[in-house]
Amino acid sequence: MNRFEGTDTYVATDDLMMAVNAAIVLERPLLVKGEPGTGKTMLAIETAKALNRPIFEWHIKSTTKAQHGLYEYDAVSRLRDSQLGDPRVHDIRNYIVPGMLWSAFVADVPAVLLIDEVDKADIEFPNDLLRELDRMEFYVYETQELVRARHRPLVVITSNNEKELPDAFLRRCFFHYIRFPDNETMERIVRVHYPGIKKQLLREALEAFFEIREVPGLKKKPSTSELLDWLKLLMAEDIPPEALHSQDTHKIIPPLHGALIKNEQDVHLFERLVFMSRRKT
Repeated sequence: MNRFEGTDTYVATDDLMMAVNAAIVLERPLLVKGEPGTGKTMLAIETAKALNRPIFEWHIKSTTKAQHGLYEYDAVSRLRDSQLGDPRVHDIRNYIVPGMLWSAFVADVPAVLLIDEVDKADIEFPNDLLRELDRMEFYVYETQELVRARHRPLVVITSNNEKELPDAFLRRCFFHYIRFPDNETMERIVRVHYPGIKKQLLREALEAFFEIREVPGLKKKPSTSELLDWLKLLMAEDIPPEALHSQDTHKIIPPLHGALIKNEQDVHLFERLVFMSRRKT
């Protein structure tokens, strides 16, 4: 199977499937943006599963450098071994630690390479990878060898849009923005995870969830993953559906809201809304 058509555990919209398949045909990295919790990371994992490819996951931190994805030279271990008289010190290859790009390049079959949350790193990080992602090769100076990809991996790069990415990097990618799921798509996603959920509970929970997301001034809107956590709690605690969408304005904050509302500013916002609704009644 060379085309991505979603999986039993991942609901992919038509435009998302088209984006993945376009990146495969063009042999370009797929840059995926969207709100946190919309399934960007899982897209790479599920694509690998659907295409029966191995996956190599490179999760980016603020301290990550492009070199880390190629390889690292463990000079500290070599110094320690030399002090201990270990014969391994005579071969520098023993201290070259392959990164995720190297692992994906030398895989026996075409792989999926996930570069997760690229916008967490320094602004120069994406540009530092341009040559390697273009040519699918890099040079190891310590051993004087060229590492070239046996098979071109499908590169999936995710971004939470925390900072702008360089134009030169963007030109080399196929771009897709995962829009937040609408009610119908969200219902499909929920039913994949909780096929036995009661219709009324799901209906009331989705209505309450989307109402929360539309509250003006909310600092952090709840995400898909947070909705799934909330539903898991609601089912575990056997919360009745009518408790989620009461017409009583004094009960504007839903039960177990800590799964959805993740900072004190948003909690205070809801408390103010309750106070204002009480003054009006």
